[in-house]
Order: sequence, then C-alpha cells, then structure tokens
Amino acid sequence: MINMPEIKLGVVGVSRDCFPIALTRARLASLMAEVKKAKLKNVVDCPVIIENETDALKALAWTRENGVNAVCMFLGNFGPEGPTTLFVEKSGLPAMVLAAKEENRKGLASDRGDALCGVLNFSYNVGLRRLKVYIPEFPNVSPKEAVKELARFTKIARVVDGLRNLKVFGFGPRPEDFFACNAPIQPLFDLGVNVQENSELDLRVQFEKVASRKSEIDAIAADMKKELGKRNTYPEVIPQLAQFELALVDWYENRRGAAKYAVFADKCWPAFQPVFKFEPCYVNSRLAGRGIPVACEVDLYGAVSEYMLQCATGMPATLLDINNSVPDDVLPKGAKLFGAAKRDLFMGFHCGNTCGACMKSCAIKYQLIQARLMGKDITKGTLEGQIKPGETTMFRLQSNSDAKLVSYLAEGRFLDVDPCSFGSIGIVAIPEFARFYRHVLVQKRFPHHGAFGFANCGAVLFEALKLLGVADVNTPKPAGCLYPSENPFAV
Repeated sequence: MINMPEIKLGVVGVSRDCFPIALTRARLASLMAEVKKAKLKNVVDCPVIIENETDALKALAWTRENGVNAVCMFLGNFGPEGPTTLFVEKSGLPAMVLAAKEENRKGLASDRGDALCGVLNFSYNVGLRRLKVYIPEFPNVSPKEAVKELARFTKIARVVDGLRNLKVFGFGPRPEDFFACNAPIQPLFDLGVNVQENSELDLRVQFEKVASRKSEIDAIAADMKKELGKRNTYPEVIPQLAQFELALVDWYENRRGAAKYAVFADKCWPAFQPVFKFEPCYVNSRLAGRGIPVACEVDLYGAVSEYMLQCATGMPATLLDINNSVPDDVLPKGAKLFGAAKRDLFMGFHCGNTCGACMKSCAIKYQLIQARLMGKDITKGTLEGQIKPGETTMFRLQSNSDAKLVSYLAEGRFLDVDPCSFGSIGIVAIPEFARFYRHVLVQKRFPHHGAFGFANCGAVLFEALKLLGVADVNTPKPAGCLYPSENPFAV
C-alpha cells in the first residue's frame, strides 16, 4: 500500500522542576522497554526532558532533525503544563498525552508523581492555546497500557497527517440528478485538503497523451491478465483499461505538487462510456488496492472518506451505495446476523469498484444498469461479485449545504451470504441500523454513498475526527436511547 504517511512517533518526557527529573527518566525508560518488547515500530523517545521553555525548543529541534511527525507527551510526574503545551503548539504535529501511574506503595512515600493532577493542568492549558490534543479515555497508564495507546495513536495520527497533506483530483461536474454528491469544498480546505477540479476533457486528453507509451501499457495489461486469470471475461477491453490506468497513475505521480498524497473523484457516467468505450471500474478497484482511492460520480467527500478509512486500517477501502433492502428468501435459515435484526440489513453496492482482494469472488462484467441505456459493448469493465465476509466500518465525512462538516461512523459486518445480485455487492449487518438510517442518514441529509473499510476502526476515526475539529460525529444509538428526531410514541 502506497500513498499513506508512515508515522514516526516521538515520546517526549516532561517533568515539573519541583519534582525529581529522575522520576520521569526512569518511567520513560520503563515505557520504552515495553515498546521494544512489544516490537512497536517507529516509536522513539526524545533525549530532552522538558522542564522549561528552553527545553521545549530543544525537544522541538530534535523532532525536526529526526523526522518525527507525531508526538506523545509523557507526564512522568506532574509536568510543567506551560512548556509542555508550548511544545505541542509550536510542533504543529498530531499530539497525545499519557501520564504515568504510581507503581507501588513504596514509591508513594517520597517518589509520588501526581500525574493524575498534571493531566488536568495540561488539559486546561491546551484549552488556553486552543489546541486539539488526543487524550485517551484512560490517560493514566502503566507501561503495558501505554503501548496499547501508542499503537492506537499511530493510526489516529496517520489519518490526521494524511488528510493535512492530501490533494483530491476531481474530473468533471457531478452527474445529472446526483446533487447528493455535490457539496461545498470550503470545509476541505479548512481541513488542509487541497482540491484540484478538472474537466472531463482533461481526462480524455490525458488518456490520449499516454497512448504512445506502448511498453508500459502492455506491462499493465499483462499484470491485469495475470491478476484476473479465468475471471478475464472480456479480454478485448483490457488494453483500453491498461491505458486508462497508466493515464491516472501518470496524473497521480506528476500532479500532486505540494501535496504528499492524492485521491481521485472521477465522473464515470453517462458521457464516459460513449467517449472511452469501456467502464473504468476495474481500474478504480486496482488503484484502491494500491492505496489510491478513486471515488465514483465525482464524489470528492467520498474519496476523502475512503482515504481516511484506508489510513485508519492500513487496508484498501471502497465506496458503496447504501442501496437496497434484503428479501427474507435471500437469507439462509438460521443465518447469523451478529446482533442486527433483519430490518437492520442492507446491501452495499456499486458498479464494480471494490478491490479484488476485498472480494470473495469476482470477474470482469458489463454494467447492467448502464447497458439498458447504452448497450453492452461500451459498458464492459466492471469488477463484479460478492464482497468478502468480515468486519466493516461504514463512514462518511461530508459538508452539508451550509458548509458545515458532519460525519457518521458505524461498525458491523459483511455477511457470508450470496446477495443474488449484480455489481460489487455485499449484505451488511449493523446493529440498530434501521433507526440510524432514518434518524441520521436521512434526517441529516447524507448522500447515498458510504465509504466502507474492511476492519472495525470506529475508535480510531472517532478520535481523528475530534483532532480535526469535526464536532458533528454521529454513531448508532442502542435500543432505548432515542435520537432527537425519534418519535418516542412510535418506538
């Protein structure tokens, strides 16, 4: 997987000058010994213990010299809240705080650290500086507990750092009757995301520009044939698909500019097929598998949502319509629904954009819905089949029409049940989804696209959203806990 940050997490010990600095040093050493034991990669400790503002500047220089791109402030004792938060502010890096638990009764007599108190003062000063810092649910930790928090924060920081260095390439306006994918882009810039919107003509020009690079196109085509094997149902479209993949990869490699990472949101119908003579879905699926999501229907926020899921899980993500209900006769008798009721089931579907590695079975097909309007010949190139069973996180970051960021998060599973339908498709079970659908997705006017990751990562994304300043984060409510819009007399 390319196109994601590699987080190097610096653990910076702090010590209040009226407490022994040796206490922070000893506790930091114990923490780092546990990090080594757990084989946690790219976690390094700062040789500077911050006691004052001069120390904060020295520690800041250390982070820059050593390529550190996220920090953990470790309160080995009470800690100096002013210099500590000054360091966080000047670093500009994703930051968390941990504090050392008292080890035993013996230490309470003379070597008590009082870090529980220190976290309160740290939090107050974070507010004074208007900073966003990750404070875990239980910030006072033993070394073993600290390792778990550091591992989680690495994923949180990867989402935040990735988004701050991301460019979204859009091609074309939104399709007719798909205003749901249209949203103000100001909130993306507010997050640090750069947006480069291009014409569909630019995409065609790019496709033609790479046509002369025959050896590269042939190599991509050979790789596609090898990947598909017997699933290569329409070999006649492979050369065109290979050329299109080269066009997008070339654009990705040469148009990122100041951004480190990039995603696409491409117009894929209705004009695409008559002009290009194929469907782009299989190429989209392949790029997603490499770490470059390509959202359908010029869904800029869908592409960003996929990317955030990718950074949270370290795996490809996909974009699916929250599409249709599940008839009773599709479900085998006694099917396990993992805490969901039948009304909570739905099918997640798109034409054929899901990475083949995330499919239980798949093959190149033609797009049935579009073929009704355009015929079969120019709608070949989707990757269709059942999405593999297992954990999923359904997620969406979106701007509403008032340019305010809203989001939702829900965890569930793709069921190991044949959807009996076409496209990249799977049956999703999310406990209490029916109520969540009505009182969040419908009530708050979210679009029909949801991003789906292939692991449960709600805890990581929830904290990343807080660090990014997204205040409106919606999650399913358990039975008996009503949504604001839910009718208590109808439940």
